[in-house]
Amino acid sequence: MIGEMKDSYVFVAGFAQLPKGTPVFEERKSIGCLLIVDKELDIIVECDFTFIKDITNNFLSSLLRGQFLGNGVDHLTKLIESRFLVPPQKAIVQAVVSAYNRYIESKENL
Repeated sequence: MIGEMKDSYVFVAGFAQLPKGTPVFEERKSIGCLLIVDKELDIIVECDFTFIKDITNNFLSSLLRGQFLGNGVDHLTKLIESRFLVPPQKAIVQAVVSAYNRYIESKENL
């Protein structure tokens, strides 16, 4: 959890549709990736996913927390693809990429 909220923190979100036929699709049609990023350091300070199970959310969040975004999103997608081995993996990657793209757009507009 975040301690002090700094002026350099921004909150971004990205979403993706979950694969049909999976149990999680029956509960939720899409997945959200919620990131708090320190825009001065380009580091993910905190993250959360709109998942049903805490274990899934906690695992993904621990993978991404502290990751550097200054060199692009490829290292995040590779990290997820190598460690998160479940049917909605591609949806998770898409949601992360969407949140990353929103973050980059916000930096360009400042």
